Amino acid sequence: MTIASINPSTNETIREFEPIHKDDILAAVSKAHEAYQEWKKTSFDTRKQCLLKFAELLRSDADEYARTITLDMGKRISESQYEIEYCANIAEFYANGAEQFLADESFNVDGANAYLHYEPIGVLLGVMPWNFPFYQVVRFAAPNIMAGNTVMVKHASNVPQCADTIEELFNDCGLPRGVYTNLFVPSEFVETIVSDKRVQGVSLTGSEPAGAAVAAIAGKNLKRSVLELGGNDPFIVLEDADLDHAIEQAVKGRTVNAGQSCVASKRFIVVESVAKKFMKGFKAQMAALKIGDPMDEETTLAPLSSEEAAQTVQKQVKSAIDAGATVILGGDRPDCDGAYFNPTILTDVTSDMPTFDQEIFGPVATVYVVKDEEEAIALANNSSYGLGGSVFTKDREHGRRVAEQVETGMMFVNQPTKSQAELPFGGIKNSGYGRELSHLGILEFVNKKLIHLGQ
Repeated sequence: MTIASINPSTNETIREFEPIHKDDILAAVSKAHEAYQEWKKTSFDTRKQCLLKFAELLRSDADEYARTITLDMGKRISESQYEIEYCANIAEFYANGAEQFLADESFNVDGANAYLHYEPIGVLLGVMPWNFPFYQVVRFAAPNIMAGNTVMVKHASNVPQCADTIEELFNDCGLPRGVYTNLFVPSEFVETIVSDKRVQGVSLTGSEPAGAAVAAIAGKNLKRSVLELGGNDPFIVLEDADLDHAIEQAVKGRTVNAGQSCVASKRFIVVESVAKKFMKGFKAQMAALKIGDPMDEETTLAPLSSEEAAQTVQKQVKSAIDAGATVILGGDRPDCDGAYFNPTILTDVTSDMPTFDQEIFGPVATVYVVKDEEEAIALANNSSYGLGGSVFTKDREHGRRVAEQVETGMMFVNQPTKSQAELPFGGIKNSGYGRELSHLGILEFVNKKLIHLGQ
C-alpha cells in the first residue's frame, strides 16, 4: 500500500511513495548504528557547521518548502513560511548552544573530585505528527544530532513530501549518511524498530493512544522515551482582563493551524462579569474568518489536514450537540470541496458530556462561564490533559499567581501557549512527559555520566 500526499483543500492525490519492508528497516538501523560509531567522535564544531548549513538551506528556498507543507497538510501558506523560518532558528540555536549546554559540570562536594560528563547514547527513533511537519522533526533531530546521536524518523503518513524533503536537506547539509534517516514505514513496524537493541530511545509527538502504545513498547524494552501528546488548553479570562486583547488572542489561539495544534487554546473559561462582552466579540471575530485556499494570502481559515480529520471533528461536535451543548456559531461543514470545517463555538458543555475531556483538533471553541477566579482555576484543572494554558488580566502579578495554580507544563500570561527555541516545551498528566526545546531538550537522550577522580 502506497503512502500518499493528498491535498486537503481539493482532496486530490499529488504524489505517492512506496513504503519500505522489514529487511530495509533492519538495514537502515544497521546504517544508523554504524554512522553513530563515527558521529559520536566528531567535534561540536563539525556538527555545528552541518546544522548551520541546514538552516541556510532552509532559508535559501523557504517559499518552496513552505509550499510543500501546505500541499501536504493544508496549512495556510503564511503559517508554513513561519514554520520554515522557525526551523532555521531552532537549528541555529542548538548549533550555537550545544557545546555550552553539554559542557562538563563540576561538583563542589567535600571529599569528591568529581564532575558530570555528557555523552550521546546511540540511535534514536522519532515518531512525528503531521500538524507541524517540519518543526516537529527539527526540534527532535537538531538537539540530538548536536549531542552526537543518530536519528531515524517515522513521519506521519499524510506528509510524505515533507518527510522526503527533510531527509534531502539533512543529506545536503554535510551530515554523513545514516546520521539522519527517513523511514517510510507503517505504524506497525515501530515496535520492530524500538525493540532493536541498537536503538536506545524513542520520542513521539502525537495522540494519547499512540503515546501510550509507544511508551509501553519502550518500557518493555527498557528504552528511554519522551512523549508530547494531546492538550485541552484552558484560556482563562479574568474580570480585570483587557477584553479587546483577550478576544483577539482567543481567535488566534483557537484557529492557529486551523485549530490543529496540541497547544491551541480550546477551553475558554470566562468570569461571568465579563462573559457577555467577551462572547459577543469572540463570536463576531470567529464568524468573520474567511475559509478558502490555503495558498491564498487572504484566507484566514484553512482546511483540516484530511477528509478523515474533518469527519472526526464533525462527529465530536455532533456528539456534544446531541448531549445538550448549545451551538453559538457554526457546528457544521461548509458546502464546498475539501476538508473544511466552519468556525464553531459551543457552550453549555458539562462534565458528563463526551467532549468535555476530549481534544477537538479543529476550529471548535468551547466557552465556559464561571462565577469567579477560584472556579476558573478549578475548571482549568478538571482535565486529564496538562500541556499549556493562558490567563488574561491587566495585572501581571495577578496573572502569575493564577498561572502557578493551573496544572500544566506551560502557562502564559496575556497570550496563548506558544513555543520558542530558547524555552522548554512539554506537559504533564496525559499530555506526556519530558521536555523539548531550550537547553533541557538536548539533555533527554544523553548519558549524564559521573566521573570521580578521587580525593
